[in-house]
Amino acid sequence: MEFKLEAEKRDGTGKGVARKLRAQGQVPAVLYGHGMAPLSVAVDAKDLGHALHTDAGANVLVDLHVGSDKHLVLAREIQRNHLRGDLVHVDFLVIRRDEKITVQIPIIVEGESPGVKQGGVVEHHLWELQAECLPGDVPQNMVVDISKLEIGDSFRIGDLNPPSGVDIQTPEEETILSVVTPQVLEVEAAAEGEEGAVAEGEEGAAAEGEGGGEAASETPADTSSSEEGGGGEG
Repeated sequence: MEFKLEAEKRDGTGKGVARKLRAQGQVPAVLYGHGMAPLSVAVDAKDLGHALHTDAGANVLVDLHVGSDKHLVLAREIQRNHLRGDLVHVDFLVIRRDEKITVQIPIIVEGESPGVKQGGVVEHHLWELQAECLPGDVPQNMVVDISKLEIGDSFRIGDLNPPSGVDIQTPEEETILSVVTPQVLEVEAAAEGEEGAVAEGEEGAAAEGEGGGEAASETPADTSSSEEGGGGEG
């Protein structure tokens, strides 16, 4: 899918010019790539927002029109206002349909894990991966099926089956997610183990105490017997 976007050249640069553009509903941008000198442009904020909210997300192919010139681009270095979420600035990278590009592909999770049904929780480590492919082969996402994961199981990059033409760059050994025992249960289990160890220690101490009492009671009896024997002999 490609999204057509109109852009206008802008002469001025700096915070003051950028502030005025944003007040007019435009987003400052820079167009670069394939040996061309960086070109400062501005695009409509609403149109850019629509482009970035297609199913392709930030990997949407944009047919950028700057006057009579047309460029196939990808949005890069997308900056937003931290409080309002408004688009503040964007870089447009010029690409070619017959040349591979490096993209970040989001990871989504599907299925119900048996381990989760048994009380485990899914622990996420990666939410996206890096891949290389032609512009027309960029997948919207990569799916992780957790329907066979028990507690203690993990899903790694190497377990994925990428579409034809997509070369995953993220190392195969990296873990995407794991099904683990909740920390609350681990703490409870550890506490129970400590209580059991304390109880065993108390029982052992009690047993030793009882054994010592029997030995102490035998001593006077032996002494008394000796004294009685001595008196009889006298």
